[in-house]
Amino acid sequence: MNARVAAVLLVLLVALGGGALLTYRQQQAAHAPAAERLGQPVVPNLQAADIAAIELRGPSGKLTLQRRDGQWTVAERAGFPADAERVRQLVLGVLELKVGQSERIGEKDRARLKLDDSGTRLEFRGADGRVLALLIVGKKYFRHEPADPDKASADGRFVLRPDAPGTVDIVADPLGLATPSSAAWVSKAGFGAEKVKVMEVDMPGVGKWRIARTKDDSDWKLTPLYAGESLDAIRANSASYSLNRIEIDDVAAPGMRPDETGLDRPSTIVATTFDGLTYTVKVGKARGDDYYVTVWISGEPRTTGPDAAARAKQIAERLPREKALAGQVLLVARSKFEDILKKRPELLAPKDAAKK
Repeated sequence: MNARVAAVLLVLLVALGGGALLTYRQQQAAHAPAAERLGQPVVPNLQAADIAAIELRGPSGKLTLQRRDGQWTVAERAGFPADAERVRQLVLGVLELKVGQSERIGEKDRARLKLDDSGTRLEFRGADGRVLALLIVGKKYFRHEPADPDKASADGRFVLRPDAPGTVDIVADPLGLATPSSAAWVSKAGFGAEKVKVMEVDMPGVGKWRIARTKDDSDWKLTPLYAGESLDAIRANSASYSLNRIEIDDVAAPGMRPDETGLDRPSTIVATTFDGLTYTVKVGKARGDDYYVTVWISGEPRTTGPDAAARAKQIAERLPREKALAGQVLLVARSKFEDILKKRPELLAPKDAAKK
């Protein structure tokens, strides 16, 4: 090997070594920002007091939570009250998100981790409509892959900020509230017909019946009641107590036709209470485990007895909210009406018991 060839080989060796060093430094530079972000807020500079609206958008649709007059509402449900505690949990959860792990990703990885249009997009806006922060919530994160990821409790979540599309963060919060389903957000507070005095039930094509009592602790009387029949007191009590506390599972989207909800030919329940209020409840078709339901409340409360003042205060606190439900098509668990929507013969005591 002459001196000229040796010199060329030395230059190539230096060049190759420098290239490897350059590649190594580039890789280190790429990982350095990710390492620096560990433990840092995922959504920095977002303040809870500045948030006036939250939009949740996913493959199943869009839902907007709006703060109006100090109250959170669901825009797509005609301003129906939202569950304020759940909104608070979502906001605080996002504010407290810390980067547990951060990696560079490409377009294929974003699709695989549902960090594209297949994920849930959270958009926080101020009172002026300005976007304060954006976050895409992707697949659940598991330390160990479960048999059924859809049903398993996650250890965290893959998230991505659209302003940094090349970086995925893993957070410890599974962000279970990141869903545009209205059932997750509407307020569950419904209505309660307490101390029922008279209950009348009319089911189209099935029949109608009426139970009544003169005092809160007296026996129920069934109308009509024929010779040889006896009302089952337990079944009558179960029917009247069913309306004591009705919670809402969801609210139907505005614009649904009565023939779609079954409220064109509903079963009607009219419950009059000893407090002077009348609850008219119409029950339509079933949707899954729920019925489409409407409620109207009439009358002025008039409480009596030793606890009259306390009851009057309790009714005054809840009645405005209950009356505001008028005109809304609610979704209520079918189980709430199992003891009410019965044929008249199903309220009777067995014949042997009646004879005794």
